[in-house]
Amino acid sequence: MARKLRIEYSGAIYHVMSRGDRREPIFKDDFDRRRFLETLEEVCAKTG
Repeated sequence: MARKLRIEYSGAIYHVMSRGDRREPIFKDDFDRRRFLETLEEVCAKTG
């Protein structure tokens, strides 16, 4: 079951978290991790 949509507030700060099932790694290697962070940075810049 999906969780309910988050209520957004103007000026609020939100925490982004990613984790694997059963504490498994979520990135294959450092390149994979850096690409995730680059993509996250692009999305944040586009959406403010």
